[in-house]
Amino acid sequence: MNHLITLQDWSADDIRGILDRGADIKLDPKQYAHAADQKVLFMVFEKPSLRTRVSFQTGIARMGGTAINYDISTSPLGAGKESLEDTVRVVSRYADLIVARLFKHEHIELMAKHALVPVVNALTDFSHPCQVLADLLTIREKKGELKGIRFCFLGDGNNNVTHSLMYGCSIMGVDIAIGCPAGTTYEPHPSVLAECQAFAAEGGSRITISDDAMEAVEGADVVYTDSWMSYHISEEEHDKRVGVFTPYQVNDAIMSHADKDAIFMNCLPAQRGYEQTASVIDGSQSVVFDQAENRMHAQNAVLLKLLGHGGPDTHC
Repeated sequence: MNHLITLQDWSADDIRGILDRGADIKLDPKQYAHAADQKVLFMVFEKPSLRTRVSFQTGIARMGGTAINYDISTSPLGAGKESLEDTVRVVSRYADLIVARLFKHEHIELMAKHALVPVVNALTDFSHPCQVLADLLTIREKKGELKGIRFCFLGDGNNNVTHSLMYGCSIMGVDIAIGCPAGTTYEPHPSVLAECQAFAAEGGSRITISDDAMEAVEGADVVYTDSWMSYHISEEEHDKRVGVFTPYQVNDAIMSHADKDAIFMNCLPAQRGYEQTASVIDGSQSVVFDQAENRMHAQNAVLLKLLGHGGPDTHC
């Protein structure tokens, strides 16, 4: 059975197929108005969500399906009275797809192991594949291609978004530079870096890690940043992390070292004055709201792939 747990499990052709389908859904959504008729999407959220929850729920509805949002706080699962394995076995008898946004990556892997229907990772502490599929769709939409694009991420190199970006970019032939503080706390996980370097070597791209933000961003076609305070980070660390990451803030000076036609991206939510300045995120090079919209189109393409949908005229 097909799942989407991490992008490392998907080939370049798999990803390209999602981007092609996502672009087609965006261009002509009426073709897909009944693509998921009578299909039920079961959604589990342990972490807060705006874009992920609304984009999945709206997306399946626009294709004729239904979404159920399961409130863990009022459930036997949340109360510790039912195991994750049993919950998934039961839900698999009702729903056609499961989307889960969980704290621990091993829990999404456990869900996939026991589910009788496809499981989609809507974010864990290790991976955020749906976000990166939307990111790749946005880059291709703005730049016309992926292979050979110079991508720069500035900020925390050791988080779920960065790791998924590294997988997605390396598989698709995108050069990626990570600008982050030195040390194991903030640099990409060594196992992720090693695996992505292998993907990059196969796809003809390269990965560089630098603690110099100006060096990392030089000539970049895409400049990307993310929150300095991910959901799992304690507020007690706020002041320390602001001090550590301020040299990696995306501001006008940083953008001046990127390509003159570079686009700026942030997966949102964003805090102006922290990971980027207002002048950048609200400026002419910013594509953050196109990026947010593309979550729905890319995710709809994922849902149709996992449902075995063959094309715009083929119902699941």
